[in-house]
Amino acid sequence: MHKTALPFLGALCLALLTLPGCAGGTSSGGLSRSLFSDMVYLQKSHSARASSYDRTGDNIDFRALKAGETLELAKLEGAGCIRHLYFTIVPTDHYLRDLVLRMYWDGESAPSVEVPFGDFFGEGQERVRFFRSLMVTVNPGAGGVAGTVGFNAYFPMPFEKGARLTLTNEGEDFIGAVWYHVDYEKLRHVDRDAGRFHAQWHRENPTVAVGDHPNVTIHDGKNKDGKENYVILEAEGQGNLAGYFLNIDNVIGGWYGEGDDMIFIDGEPWPPSFHGTGTEEIFGGGACPNTEYAGPYTGFYLVGNRDFAGKVGMYRFFVTDPIRFQKSIRVTIEHGHANNFANDYTSTAFWYQPEPHKPFAPLPSAEARWPRAGTDPHDQAFLKFQKARNKLNRMRRIAREQQLDDAVDKELETAQASVDKAEVLFEKQDYTGAIPDCDEALRVVYQLLDQYDK
Repeated sequence: MHKTALPFLGALCLALLTLPGCAGGTSSGGLSRSLFSDMVYLQKSHSARASSYDRTGDNIDFRALKAGETLELAKLEGAGCIRHLYFTIVPTDHYLRDLVLRMYWDGESAPSVEVPFGDFFGEGQERVRFFRSLMVTVNPGAGGVAGTVGFNAYFPMPFEKGARLTLTNEGEDFIGAVWYHVDYEKLRHVDRDAGRFHAQWHRENPTVAVGDHPNVTIHDGKNKDGKENYVILEAEGQGNLAGYFLNIDNVIGGWYGEGDDMIFIDGEPWPPSFHGTGTEEIFGGGACPNTEYAGPYTGFYLVGNRDFAGKVGMYRFFVTDPIRFQKSIRVTIEHGHANNFANDYTSTAFWYQPEPHKPFAPLPSAEARWPRAGTDPHDQAFLKFQKARNKLNRMRRIAREQQLDDAVDKELETAQASVDKAEVLFEKQDYTGAIPDCDEALRVVYQLLDQYDK
């Protein structure tokens, strides 16, 4: 994937130098608060972590998760604030959408966070991308996009009377290992005006094309009410919008992004307080971006194909500029100009508000959440590469369990060599070139599985 570390570090250094409290004191001679001042100020709190460590003192520091099983990640008492979440998981074909992350604050019975695991960390549509932002970072392990992945989130999540976090396997595959950290601090109290963290997932598959010119790029359509827009979030009460991921499977092809964002605050009519000028502007890009980038607050971190077809992913975090509402908020975006494109849209919205929150619609079943299998070069290569790695890993486990002979080991080495070649080509975005090596690895592994997978 594209390397984003250097631009990100440059932006981070600039932020450190320019934010109040980092470059110097206030006019009164005191140190002011800033984005990074939690590292500076001393307070009477206690830091702690809930994790998957081996309680026996051995090194089996993970949890397995059977189909239909719920893993309680943390059950915290009293007041506190979660500061960091970390996961890495042995992958299956659909673990990013099969697993569901839920969070409950202050003894509530309905979760304030309910999102398919991958989408919470930006890996929408089950297509892994590595990127770095201030709020969510996804790092590689061995095996590239089909290997184990380091998922990190840094949203502060306060609670006054306890917190409970769970991970549920709603799919049919056995999840062999989940490593996790929930880093938090215990507090004496939480300020009354501190909202609770919320996250909600939404999908429209496909959106409904409106108007006389469906599925082509137009500039002269009219949209003077926003009623047919794709809805990212509808929330009630007082709160702050903290950001969102938006993923589009552009099954139609062509430039899909002639769509404005429209954010309606406190029930206001059209035109809303926040009316944008096009999809790429929301996420900080130049016109019609077709190369990947990722920064502290904005990113186009998944661009499947340079011609805009297939799967794309983007984010916007409102860290220094939260969008505030007193009664309600409706966050929307056009799907094509005047909503004339029919594509697969998914999103995860993040916001803060006091309880109670507006009830969430039930999540679709795990299988209904799965993404489309695209026919474009990127998606075909990704699916083949993922399957080759997963099947190879399965056959390796069988070889260990059955103590198979050296001849099988040589066959596995042959398959591994093909997967390694495919990984190099995939990382170079030579998707067409990666497919034959994946096919060769699958040919070898399937022969072995037919013989030994009883």
